[in-house]
Amino acid sequence: MKKQILAAIVISVFTVACTKSTTKTEQVENADGSVTTTTTTVTETPNTVDTAKINNAKEDVKAKVDAAGNKIDDAAQKAKDKIDATADKTKQDLHKAGQDIKTEANKVGKDIKSGAKEVGQDAKEAAKKGASKVEEAAKKMKEDLSK
Repeated sequence: MKKQILAAIVISVFTVACTKSTTKTEQVENADGSVTTTTTTVTETPNTVDTAKINNAKEDVKAKVDAAGNKIDDAAQKAKDKIDATADKTKQDLHKAGQDIKTEANKVGKDIKSGAKEVGQDAKEAAKKGASKVEEAAKKMKEDLSK
């Protein structure tokens, strides 16, 4: 599409350049002393067209349009490559961050499990100590009651 637009503009400019126009101005003095001005514009388009010049201009325009299109395509490809590289890097970074989070979550889970186990052991030991104290107190009370 961009090539067609540029070609249309060049052809329009070339067509205007091949047109010759002449402007004639006549002033006539009337009998009463007033002056009447008449302007005439004559536009001539030459009957002979130099097809060699037109073909050369057409080829030149086509070459320039192709070169411009290629530059645009190259720039677009470079931009796409940069975007793809950035997306790949971001994907790798996110994957690594996910792995790091998973590793840390596993560590925290193990720490919680270990802490819960320790609390359970402490609770059992406290219960044993409490039970032994209760037994000792019961024995002492039994001894006191039997005296």
